[in-house]
Amino acid sequence: MNPKDMLAAFTRAVESRDGTGFARLFTENGIYHDAFYGAFEGRARIAELIDDWFYRSARDFLWDMHDPVSDGRMLYARYVFSYVSTLPEAQGRRVMFEGVSVMRLEDGLIREYHEVANTGPALLRIGFPPERVAKILARQDEALRSRDEARRHAG
Repeated sequence: MNPKDMLAAFTRAVESRDGTGFARLFTENGIYHDAFYGAFEGRARIAELIDDWFYRSARDFLWDMHDPVSDGRMLYARYVFSYVSTLPEAQGRRVMFEGVSVMRLEDGLIREYHEVANTGPALLRIGFPPERVAKILARQDEALRSRDEARRHAG
């Protein structure tokens, strides 16, 4: 599957709550590292992420990928992602953030997905109190510091 088609299937599956279709884009032992919920490994868990976790406190997802670049081993794309939060604090507001998807590919499927996402604006738009935003950002800091490629920078 070419990168543009893969990204279209990826975003369409999230927007339509098709966890099974989404998971089929991954290898059997693929991993999706979500900026909010952490790592989900294997197709069953990845499908669960979309069907259960994403839609637990949100609806009306929109996900647009821009400027994809791939060498066949890696696929990168900028994105804008939004949803209507059903959390009480959000009062039905649409929250949005931007980021970059980073996908390690294997045999035309996604072996590993992670993202670099600016989640701060979405957290504020939801209406989380500053202490809760700080807690989430601290967890993101810990995740970054634990990655192999950040080891030299973690001090």
